[in-house]
Amino acid sequence: QVQLVESGGGLVQAGGSLRLSCAASGRSFNTMAWFRQAPEKEREFVGVIIGNGIFISYGDFVKGRFAISRDDAKNTVYLRMNSLKPEDTAAYYCAAATKVVRTIVSEREYDYWGQGTQVTVSS
Repeated sequence: QVQLVESGGGLVQAGGSLRLSCAASGRSFNTMAWFRQAPEKEREFVGVIIGNGIFISYGDFVKGRFAISRDDAKNTVYLRMNSLKPEDTAAYYCAAATKVVRTIVSEREYDYWGQGTQVTVSS
């Protein structure tokens, strides 16, 4: 059974940092990504890592504040978030695909999703 389990969310003050983790089980994936969804907003692409890091990309809003990485030995992907802002408040979801995803921002490209972890940034 394939599962993606996120952890690391929480409450942090503006300017602070968090590291999210997404542990995959059941199989390994070529493409692993993070999306987020704020209340009353559509889910948006945060970042993606393909392979062992041969391709990494972020949503425009990241502006150098976040870093995605993976540890294939642990089948885990991480999202380090620095300089957090109140507008980063959202549920953060891990997504994975067995293939090399071409349209990285499209939710439909991903085969599996985690349940999400809440990030709340206070001002």
